[in-house]
Amino acid sequence: MFTGIITDIGEISELEQRGDLRARIATAYDTDSIDIGASIACNGVCLTAITLGKGWFDVEISAESIDKTNIGSWEQGGKLNLERALKVGDELGGHIVSGHVDGVAVITAMVEEGDSTRFTFEAPEELAKFIAPKGSVALNGTSLTVNEVDGCIFGVNIIPHTKDVTTWGAAQVGDRVNLEIDTMARYVARYVDRLAEFS
Repeated sequence: MFTGIITDIGEISELEQRGDLRARIATAYDTDSIDIGASIACNGVCLTAITLGKGWFDVEISAESIDKTNIGSWEQGGKLNLERALKVGDELGGHIVSGHVDGVAVITAMVEEGDSTRFTFEAPEELAKFIAPKGSVALNGTSLTVNEVDGCIFGVNIIPHTKDVTTWGAAQVGDRVNLEIDTMARYVARYVDRLAEFS
């Protein structure tokens, strides 16, 4: 489990197709403190560290993960939002994030509002019903609060600090971003659907 609070910006240093895709990710994390088999969220995708070295870790990525996320557009030198798995007793500063990406949203607009940037996204139709104003979403692994929703379109504001400590400062219109809907929203929607079946 994760919180959606990004703690490092990693860089893809190697990509190799070996049946599954294998990626080497450079990081500022102390890799001596990471165990083989540890979960690390990479742009919001929960991946397993399979090999470790000084300042880097390797992950293997299945075809299913590539199909459901923006990993297919990863390239050498690309930057990734990183978060290590939540430990018991850690501060929960964002919201509960599983690292199981539901789909991909597309940035459709970016407008400066004061020092912040208002981002507008288009979500897949099958996920849009789970996104609610003032609810939470994880976008490229970052816990963000939804401002407004209009069908498949929703908006968030990203403050300067978030842009400084994540990859959001380099985002552009047209970028495809990993979207994980809030677990609570999913269960509430299923509960409401069940009630409707029996009414």
